Amino acid sequence: MATFVLVHGGGHGGWCYKKVAQRLRAAGHEVHAPTLSGLAERSHLRKTDIGLATHVQDVASLLHYEDLSDVILVGHSYGGMVITGAADNTPERVGRLVFLDAANPVNGQSLVDVAGPIIEASRPFGAVIDGVELVLLPAPEAPLFYGVTDPADVEWMAARLTGHPWQCFEDRLDFVNEDAFWKIPQYHVVCTSTLATRDPQLVATARAEGRLWDIDTGHDLMITEPDAVTAALLDIAAA
Repeated sequence: MATFVLVHGGGHGGWCYKKVAQRLRAAGHEVHAPTLSGLAERSHLRKTDIGLATHVQDVASLLHYEDLSDVILVGHSYGGMVITGAADNTPERVGRLVFLDAANPVNGQSLVDVAGPIIEASRPFGAVIDGVELVLLPAPEAPLFYGVTDPADVEWMAARLTGHPWQCFEDRLDFVNEDAFWKIPQYHVVCTSTLATRDPQLVATARAEGRLWDIDTGHDLMITEPDAVTAALLDIAAA
């Protein structure tokens, strides 16, 4: 049995992994899909000081208080920033990292540094609510931005998306255990359409070493292609 911790991306919550979590549990694995502070069912806890460090601590604290070890830590989109920080904070608890069509930062980078043009494009459509600048605001058509087109999925997502604090995207990672972090095996499950935007050397090396899966679907691949995502995660667990 493997232990998976599935970390969502911007504007989402643990709910977005429902299909994948069900499949992994049915295969006999332990699954945690936390919601980061200030989002989804925790949106009522939003504060002006929520940033990337808050979300890194959310995940690091989960690993500690649930006493998890040899975890397969999965991050989608912005969640790649979060799992990188959490693995750096608690490298002794993480067995493998999986970047699910996610940001692949290095020490000192922010999401704006990694995916500037895409994420900056969302800022003009944001709003300041209760003193917090929010982007990726929910709307009936918002799921289309994430590559989700099935009407049932669009309706389900639109009812659950929440605005995301912009500060999280500007904050930079500050490694404390960098040597230990880079010893953790890293795997990449990406959308075919995003391959051209990624570091060619990273992609080539991961592919040559059997650490790359590409799925021809939209960005929210855990919603649009849960069977393929689950199969990739099970392959990683068995590696």
